[in-house]
Amino acid sequence: MGATEYLAWERAQLGKHQLLRGEVFAMAGGSPRHNRLSANVLAALREALRGGPRGPFSSDQKVHVPATGDFVYPDGTVVCGPVVLHPGTTDVIENPRVVVEVLSQGTEKHDRGDKWEDYQSIASLTDYVLVSQRSARLEHFARATNGTWTYRVVGQGARLELTDGTVLVVDDLYEGALDLPGDD
Repeated sequence: MGATEYLAWERAQLGKHQLLRGEVFAMAGGSPRHNRLSANVLAALREALRGGPRGPFSSDQKVHVPATGDFVYPDGTVVCGPVVLHPGTTDVIENPRVVVEVLSQGTEKHDRGDKWEDYQSIASLTDYVLVSQRSARLEHFARATNGTWTYRVVGQGARLELTDGTVLVVDDLYEGALDLPGDD
């Protein structure tokens, strides 16, 4: 399915669907743990970015990956400055600065593989954060000014600093989450 056909088709659907390499995939609901982690990450990003030119978006925000033509719904995104929309749309952004994915059994391989490879092609992207559901563990991929990516893992009691200086406190992100039912 092509981009134009997908965008028109999805607008008529009740649920969310991703377009990945020409194939449409329905988005399943997350576990209580997944949803709490997503909410905690967005709350922390909102608080950290309050009053500035940057802002977070929830998993309802569709993102276009120009290199592949994919349309995806990350668990969280941050845009800095004005939102750049995909031509002809009012609901698809093209300039995420930060992308967050909460890992689940059904998506972890894809989030670490093809999806991560695709995200690297987004010129505006500087940070990719993977959030574990199994333990208080964040994996952070950061793009350096020369275009290379660095990898860092932080856990309980640590702080994660994004490339723009935004700080996320791991314990705050996991508050009330690990005791909830998850998909692990």
